Amino acid sequence: MKNFAVPFLVVASAIASSSSATITVFTNESDWNNFAASNGAATFSENFETYNGYYASPLTGSMGGVNWAATATGGIFVGAVGTSQALSTNNPVPMTLSFTGGSAVQGVSGNLYATDSNFNVVASIVQLSMQDGTSYIGFIDSATAFVGFYSTTSAITSIQITAQPLAGGPLNVYPTFDNMTFAIVPAPGAIALLGLAGFAGRRRR
Repeated sequence: MKNFAVPFLVVASAIASSSSATITVFTNESDWNNFAASNGAATFSENFETYNGYYASPLTGSMGGVNWAATATGGIFVGAVGTSQALSTNNPVPMTLSFTGGSAVQGVSGNLYATDSNFNVVASIVQLSMQDGTSYIGFIDSATAFVGFYSTTSAITSIQITAQPLAGGPLNVYPTFDNMTFAIVPAPGAIALLGLAGFAGRRRR
């Protein structure tokens, strides 16, 4: 169970400012996948099934040549939403994910929504912001809601996810992310290794 905290109104904000990236926003998974493929990118998915419970911030992982780190004030919490494991915060605060490694992250996508302290999906206003200021904001009330970003120029180095409670709903809502998928353009030296390993991410249990 997550910590209970004083009500926190999450204010969406851009992580950094840049005019060099051209980022497209998608709300349809097939469209995002097709766009990534048309740009020659390989995709890898992290479903968080090897994580469970509370983690001090940052929680880190690696896949497809990308190292990711999730940070939030008060720590990170991974729990079950239905039959899935989802990445969330331990307090109702924004969550930032940063990406490093030898492979350039050109796209990030997944299922974004909000949960309550017991990991039940709750309706809220969810915002995903990229490092250049590009953002998506919308009313989300389902664990299957999809949002994807793709940059045709600069690599994506970080994203921030926020959730804002609705009037009449739970005061504390937690930004939650599942099926995090990267579209990457491998560094030249990594292409052969990726070919040997195969373009397969970890699968859900």
